Amino acid sequence: MIKRVDLSKPGNVEEYIASFDSPEQQDFLRRLRDLSRANAPTAGEGLKWGNPAYFLDSILFAFAGYQRHANFVFTPSTKEAFADRLTDFDTGKGSIKLPYDKEIPEDLLAEMIAYRIREFEVDGVKWM
Repeated sequence: MIKRVDLSKPGNVEEYIASFDSPEQQDFLRRLRDLSRANAPTAGEGLKWGNPAYFLDSILFAFAGYQRHANFVFTPSTKEAFADRLTDFDTGKGSIKLPYDKEIPEDLLAEMIAYRIREFEVDGVKWM
């Protein structure tokens, strides 16, 4: 018997999270969503490039799930402002790799979200 694969794309963040097979992945991504909403309560939520993103007039930050980790993505300037506290993480241009089997650095991400909101509202720094 051939298994049918659903090729439709998620229409919202909840569908995005539900598209992951593992309950552990889903739980981790839901916690990132809850953290995002709690720390950016006035930001809109939607999918950008197929991933959860939070925005005011411009994207503030986003996250994405992968097989073994999630990435939380800020502007490079936000990531750079916290570089001394990110030495224990694999990072990219603006991303922080968060393995599913490790604790979410909630306090650090909350501080980075607050910094990013200020960076956008006060300094006018737009998404890359």
